[in-house]
Amino acid sequence: MSAYDIAVVGGGIAGASLAAEAAAHARVLLLEAEDQPGYHATGRSAAFWSETYGGPGVQPLTTASGPILTDPPEELGGESFLKPRGELFIGREGDTAALDAFIAEFADTGVALERVDPHAMLPGLRPDWVQAVYEPTCMDIDVGRLHGAYLALARRRGVTIVTGAVLEAAAREGGGWALHTRAGQFAAGVLVDAGGAWADRVAEAAGVAAIGIAPLRRTMVQLRTDPGMAADLPLVRDGADRFYFKPEAGGRVWLSPHDEVPDEPRDVAPEELDVAVAIDRFEGAVDWRVEAVERRWAGLRSFAPDRLPVYGFDPAAQGFFWFAGQGGFGIQTAPAAASLAASLLTGTATPDWLSDVDPVRYAPDRFR
Repeated sequence: MSAYDIAVVGGGIAGASLAAEAAAHARVLLLEAEDQPGYHATGRSAAFWSETYGGPGVQPLTTASGPILTDPPEELGGESFLKPRGELFIGREGDTAALDAFIAEFADTGVALERVDPHAMLPGLRPDWVQAVYEPTCMDIDVGRLHGAYLALARRRGVTIVTGAVLEAAAREGGGWALHTRAGQFAAGVLVDAGGAWADRVAEAAGVAAIGIAPLRRTMVQLRTDPGMAADLPLVRDGADRFYFKPEAGGRVWLSPHDEVPDEPRDVAPEELDVAVAIDRFEGAVDWRVEAVERRWAGLRSFAPDRLPVYGFDPAAQGFFWFAGQGGFGIQTAPAAASLAASLLTGTATPDWLSDVDPVRYAPDRFR
């Protein structure tokens, strides 16, 4: 067996970005259970970057990632992964308290939020939606290209990527880890759990106590509407988190009922009821006619009990590093999260551009 310094389990955006960053300082193995990395949550993202998404606890990671995503280094391709979009939070008369609380949450963060007239920004909005908050910095993010850039960087830095490598068991052996997968056996000094919805199962396979990373199902549909959604309209979110929708190519609409249904780690599929709920909420917001549901899909967003990500060594399990619980914000926080975690993982200095990010708030110690 070839020995590696670090074995990362999970080839989605979390595992790919961390493997690429850590490989600047160590020999890294990336193990992906599927035949291709990014098949699950990464490949099913709604593809936007929003400084408020995930709440104030996640915002420092998102904000710190913004400059890297906007002006990436040549090693990540040198071309921006972001395009301007804007985000409009809409509310009815009874949603005033929710919108006020939302603005108050981010009052000291520097995130730009402003009260606006929703009807001036969203043609066809029904009359009972009378208030809105606008986040001008929200962007579309090219998820596939970002994931691909990290995988390419990982390969250039010498990362060994093995697909079809479901982790069946891991045990401490000779001061490191002996890893038994469906693709063969491997050895590594440190085992990184970047398993997304499977994070607790990866831990259990290694004899490590689970944290309680919960997979929650999120439904998405692509609609054809009359009129079609103009390409320059903002991402629209209900201020009470009951739905969101955004423009997609060809005047289509991507819509979600913002569902969070407890599920099991699996290749998840949408439920007809959730699709119907999404359309009902959409039609309650705008007077556009839904002509067809052209696509529907679902993904699993995985959360720790406090809904903050988990980065760091497990205090009760030698050589086991958590990089999990990244909810629906793992893509938009990838540069900051991977750089921070790589520093913790390899014992190297944290970059100056992460000075506003406190690693202690994300440490697994809080659950032990």
